[in-house]
Amino acid sequence: MEHLRKGSENALGRGRWAKYLLAFTIPAAVASSLWAEGGWAFGALVYAFGVLPALEAVLPPARANLTDLERNFVAADVRYDRLLWWMMPVQWALVLWFLADPGTDSVTYTGRIFALGLGCGVLGINVAHELGHRPDAFSQRLAHLLLASSLYTHFFIEHNRGHHRNVATPDDPATARRGEWVQVFWVRAVFGGLLGAWRLEADRLKRKGRSPWTWDNQFLRLQLLQWGLFALGWAGFGGHAALGWLAAAAFGGCLLETVNYIEHYGLQRERLNAHRYVPVEPEHSWNSDHVLGRMILFELSRHSDHHHVPSKPYAQLDHIDRAPQLPTGYPGMMLLSLIPPLFFRVMRPRLAAVPSGR
Repeated sequence: MEHLRKGSENALGRGRWAKYLLAFTIPAAVASSLWAEGGWAFGALVYAFGVLPALEAVLPPARANLTDLERNFVAADVRYDRLLWWMMPVQWALVLWFLADPGTDSVTYTGRIFALGLGCGVLGINVAHELGHRPDAFSQRLAHLLLASSLYTHFFIEHNRGHHRNVATPDDPATARRGEWVQVFWVRAVFGGLLGAWRLEADRLKRKGRSPWTWDNQFLRLQLLQWGLFALGWAGFGGHAALGWLAAAAFGGCLLETVNYIEHYGLQRERLNAHRYVPVEPEHSWNSDHVLGRMILFELSRHSDHHHVPSKPYAQLDHIDRAPQLPTGYPGMMLLSLIPPLFFRVMRPRLAAVPSGR
């Protein structure tokens, strides 16, 4: 009986983590673009926003959740975390590869910028997002380094301490208003996020009777980290390469904010009184169970459960029936959002069906 029990346990745990190896197709696509010349350098974009949306349009969503026994095995399996840890050296290897050879002709240079930008958004920011929610210092340091590779370190402060508190309210720059164009949202989200991160740290230090202009200000430390590394990149590889990295990071930031746009578009929490809103519930985030996006983005698209229980690791996130559902996966929705009238037409009836969207 003991042999059968152990065999059953091994069957439950064996290989389940391996499906997230699909996430490594993104750095592989980026690497292929950094190696390619001319129009082939745009291959990573074609994969992310051509191949993946087409596949998700025909593949059915996967809504099954883990059983309690499966959840226990997943929680004890360190391989899920190791997949995240490996993304830090992989991402920085891609950044250094680009800096060493950004391309000389304009087509190759532009294609490689977009490819690295894809890495900055998917690896640099998205993986940092998952690690940044972990309580241990090691995971958070990795998150800092990943965000520095994307020149987006303010996200660590604003997302964890601002967005999760203010989501689906007018106080959150990362929640898109109904009828707001994504191009307008980018500006509000980026600058609102920077300002929000600064205010959070300044207010924290003020409560301690400290000046914000001190080494204890995490916002300043993280800014020094990212711009110090950028200065080293400029000094070591020249302005042509460094400015390409800056453009790639800007594209990665736009990808992140586009994801924010589709995750909370038009949803809002009701006020309890002049100072408080109802607690965050699954219906305050859009969910997508489309399997490719789930695997490649480490379950980011199961966003409703993530906001409901922010501390839950990615591999344990659940489908929740009452959460509002997107019609397709993240890559397809990101493309759709770039055509606001069409995006609004698709989302209008879905918003009307959700209490937090009425």
